[in-house]
Amino acid sequence: MAMLPNPLPKLADDPAGSSLGLQLPPGCVVGVPEHPALLWYSDEPAAPGVWPSLLPARRAAGLHPVLLDLQDGTLAEWELDPDAMSYPGDHDPEEILAELWESVQDEEWPGLAPAQEPAADPDDRAAATAAALIEENWSKDLRAALVPARRSADIPAAIGWCGPVNHEEDVAVLCSVLRSWEDRFGIRVVVIGFDRLVLSVAAPPQTLADAEAVAAEHLAFGPDDVDEDITAYAEREILGKDQWHFWWD
Repeated sequence: MAMLPNPLPKLADDPAGSSLGLQLPPGCVVGVPEHPALLWYSDEPAAPGVWPSLLPARRAAGLHPVLLDLQDGTLAEWELDPDAMSYPGDHDPEEILAELWESVQDEEWPGLAPAQEPAADPDDRAAATAAALIEENWSKDLRAALVPARRSADIPAAIGWCGPVNHEEDVAVLCSVLRSWEDRFGIRVVVIGFDRLVLSVAAPPQTLADAEAVAAEHLAFGPDDVDEDITAYAEREILGKDQWHFWWD
């Protein structure tokens, strides 16, 4: 796997991003001792319209937008560990989901849910989701951030996020599933918190049968969220929904 070029050191010297053709709000580049430039994030909470202003960074420099949920503590408390992560592309998402399913269910793995037709452009849906979460005060402290990654689905692994560590230590395994959801449902990683994840969904299931198939994947991916039977969860959280929320104990 070829390493991606990391443009973040340029932002350390030019935090507004003018050298990359960007106009970023005040912010800083942070990381861990072994990887001092993991991400850039804003000094102040994000405004509702921030997502479209961050998208040019993806086109110009391969920096993907995301919101950091810092209401439960500082970024230093996240214990980011990119060296502990593998590469998402090295894992087969269906095999991963089947293995995770077997760890939480006695029933046979039902297989992948079918892909859906997009109801919106994935980037437009992500921007709308970000704006809605900010406007609704979903978190007391959402910060705009940029992460060097091959695709939005890889963001958790790229920063070495350990939020699901009690379910899966190598988050790249879960990122392989996020890649599959990106392909089948047009997801984007919109929010990462200490142990929370919010995805926008541009192609949500429109029938209960398809929603139930996705619910099985959710149960394998983040079992702490599914505290009811599959059908009830599918109706409440997946059928026609343009946001998927996950939390790990």
